[in-house]
Amino acid sequence: MADLPRTAVVALATAVAVVVNLIVYAIGRAAGGSFLFTADGRRVEVDAVTVAGFSALPLALGLTAVAVLASRFAWVVRAALIVGPALAVLTIATMTLPADLDATSTITLAACHLTLAPIIVVAVTALGRRARRATAGPVAG
Repeated sequence: MADLPRTAVVALATAVAVVVNLIVYAIGRAAGGSFLFTADGRRVEVDAVTVAGFSALPLALGLTAVAVLASRFAWVVRAALIVGPALAVLTIATMTLPADLDATSTITLAACHLTLAPIIVVAVTALGRRARRATAGPVAG
């Protein structure tokens, strides 16, 4: 993954996150999760499109920021390796747990958040390697 262009790393990581989380979501559905919660006094359903969007958009934005900034600011990679997974975990407490979802839906959506952590680590590491190689210049041989 480290040899891929930055845009490919971002796109591949985003695609993997969407596919993995849609599989997790499908397992949750098969296990009986309703994915219904109350918002503004009405019942709302977390559907596959929502899972895909909440997997793809924040990840793609964050990885794009890392891809753009990593070659100029080395600290961005180190920060992203901490902040990215931490946000994936913290959003369980701020988004999933407060919702009045059934247990199966809660566990499934929490698992979707957790799957992002290793994907973030792999992608950010690849972007960091690429940025280090770019700033080091050609190797004399």
